[in-house]
Amino acid sequence: VAGAQEWETVATTPFLIKVRPRPGTKAKDIWAEGELKASAAQVQAALEDQESYRLFMPYVKESRVVRPTEDGGRLTYTRLDLPVVSSRDYICHVVTESKVAPDGTGVYQQRWKAEPDAFPARRDVVRLRLNEGSWKIEPKGEGTSWAVYKFTVDPAGSVPGFLASVGQKDAVVDTLRAVEKRAKTLTAETPPTK
Repeated sequence: VAGAQEWETVATTPFLIKVRPRPGTKAKDIWAEGELKASAAQVQAALEDQESYRLFMPYVKESRVVRPTEDGGRLTYTRLDLPVVSSRDYICHVVTESKVAPDGTGVYQQRWKAEPDAFPARRDVVRLRLNEGSWKIEPKGEGTSWAVYKFTVDPAGSVPGFLASVGQKDAVVDTLRAVEKRAKTLTAETPPTK
């Protein structure tokens, strides 16, 4: 059905946010884009530091890199503490596809996909089985960048409808703002690559 794939715009400021249902799931595909008041290299530094997500990402209580993967990516573990509903966690295979060069040119691209069975679930936490997405960060001028943040998450378990729909828009804006704020505190030095 062609109509099932239509994007619905749910916000135009401060970021353009579009959603559409993911066929065959309870999940929604979410697409957000807009300007961040931090350089692409700074945003890259924030997003590459998964160990620190718990310090600045909304609802993230635990974040760590479990191990490197054979394709040069990494397996990460994240636990969320959410209002009203029980904690959620997810294991993702994260790959950095391209990076901003030391001179500030180029594009940062990262993608991730859940690997829910990489290790056993905790008893007290709901494991998210569908969680995939990407970041694309392009330099836009002095101290600004253009971010495209796309993801699909099935919240798993019972999530009140209003939380799911409000969560979409507000959580997306909160996440982009958190990344921007964190990026502004980081110097745009690119860490040495292995």
